[in-house]
Amino acid sequence: MSTAKSGVQFDANAWFKATGSAAQNECVEVNASALANIGVRDSKDLDAGVVVVRTDAFKGLIDAVRTGSL
Repeated sequence: MSTAKSGVQFDANAWFKATGSAAQNECVEVNASALANIGVRDSKDLDAGVVVVRTDAFKGLIDAVRTGSL
């Protein structure tokens, strides 16, 4: 487990990047192992911290990006 400053715990082995970003060096990693929260971190600086977002807010962000409304 890894713990964000907010106290939310994430499974240390559950971080992933989008498959399309594998060849690029500027990525974020996402972790959905915490109940009702998503963790987002910089893949190049794992010690920089984790942004914790509510699952419903993260889904809204992803939907807005997919539909082009953001």
